Amino acid sequence: MKMTFDKRSALTACTSSIVLLSVMLTSQIASAHGYLEVPPSRALACQKGLNTHCGGAQYEPQSVGETFKGFPAGVGGAPLQGPVDGKIASGGHSLFSAMDAQSAVRWHLTEIKDRNTAFQWRYTAVHPATKHEYFITRNGWNPNESIKRATFESTPFCTIDGGNQKPSDSDKHNCTIPADKSGQHIILAIWTVGDTDAAFYNVADVNILAEADLPGGWSPVGSLAPATTLLVGDKVKARAFSANGESPNYSVEISIDKAEEGTPQNWAFKLAEKINATHTLIRAGVRDENGNIEPAKGSNSLYAQKESGVIRYEVQLDMKEDTAARMSVAAQQAEYKLDKGQVKVDFSMISNRPMNVEATLFDQNNKPVGTTAAQVASGSTWLAMDVRSNPGTHTLTLVGTTLDGRTTRQDNQPTQLTGEGAGTEYDFVFPEGLGNYTAGTKVLQPKTGEVFECKPFPESGYCKQYSPSANGYEPGIGAHWHMAWNKL
Repeated sequence: MKMTFDKRSALTACTSSIVLLSVMLTSQIASAHGYLEVPPSRALACQKGLNTHCGGAQYEPQSVGETFKGFPAGVGGAPLQGPVDGKIASGGHSLFSAMDAQSAVRWHLTEIKDRNTAFQWRYTAVHPATKHEYFITRNGWNPNESIKRATFESTPFCTIDGGNQKPSDSDKHNCTIPADKSGQHIILAIWTVGDTDAAFYNVADVNILAEADLPGGWSPVGSLAPATTLLVGDKVKARAFSANGESPNYSVEISIDKAEEGTPQNWAFKLAEKINATHTLIRAGVRDENGNIEPAKGSNSLYAQKESGVIRYEVQLDMKEDTAARMSVAAQQAEYKLDKGQVKVDFSMISNRPMNVEATLFDQNNKPVGTTAAQVASGSTWLAMDVRSNPGTHTLTLVGTTLDGRTTRQDNQPTQLTGEGAGTEYDFVFPEGLGNYTAGTKVLQPKTGEVFECKPFPESGYCKQYSPSANGYEPGIGAHWHMAWNKL
């Protein structure tokens, strides 16, 4: 095998010990994961579809709010630690920054009907806990201002000693919400990890009714959490269900007759109004402290009387395809010249709708050799991807989906690559196809341009252990990549 000296590789070797030290120092803040399950954290409510426009939080509620321990002040008189004011909900991670948005109607409110509440966590990577704490917002707090330390009472209303033992999903923290707290509040739940420098900060948005039975005999049976913009001709149906199945008599449907009705807050308001006008045993809206339920332009809760038999609602969208949507590759070079198997493939695309697009370049064996994704506005957009391949005819596949998800368009174009090939073959561009990695799988690390092979069993199990917040086994990059991979 022909060997060549690469100055960049030599420099990388010289600095590897520094990189390793840096990764070791930060790896502690990614070793445990979990979220508040009861009542649901803001991020978990995103995953359940109760909250919308949540960014990456809806996919990783277990990672949201992870940062250094120390709230509301530093530990042992040390400088201020823990989350930064204004970023308490996200823990300061840009992937979860949507969690820091704050207004009186931005988030779904979980009703608290009894001050004696059992809080419960779900642990996806459990570590010892020194304690769990629960803080609550001050009386008179402003729900339209960003969340700061001063937003909360200075001391927790409930503290559970963890004894530096591993907690269990079945653990319940029986706490009593203070008697002077009612209406809309935020509960800040903190799991302080015992064997790292980390703590998890989860916020839960609640409406404290503080009564064992809701006023008027109403029971919560669902919610309207609008997110999608609808078009004229679309329909929305609130489907009612009893213990025996669907209850068509209590289902309600509306049509979007005018463009302005299609905004999420407007169609939710229209549907809530029709539910209230159609049925006396069902109500849709937002409850106040006196138990009154009125429709709102935004998220609405659904309530039912016992005699209706209704126990839950589901919202069904009937969206028509946007037949006028168009998207295609607009221009690319006649050929792209490879340099030691690598080249940047840039091209322009055009669409008449804002879209989420993904472009993939396939070689002659239909193996993906480069990919890129972006959200584009209507009009012309230039995209580029880093490619590692061999000379020959390739296929550029462009897939675009309108932001409301109703319409997908695809365009395939031949693309010529010339020049010097890559040599070493690989199966995936890391981390694509992560779930398929087994012993012998070869991956291209796009950050270094190197190819790595997954080690035999049992080390092959480490090859799949990767997430943006826990990348210790990332080939050529992670602190422990040698445990999983061989560099080719």
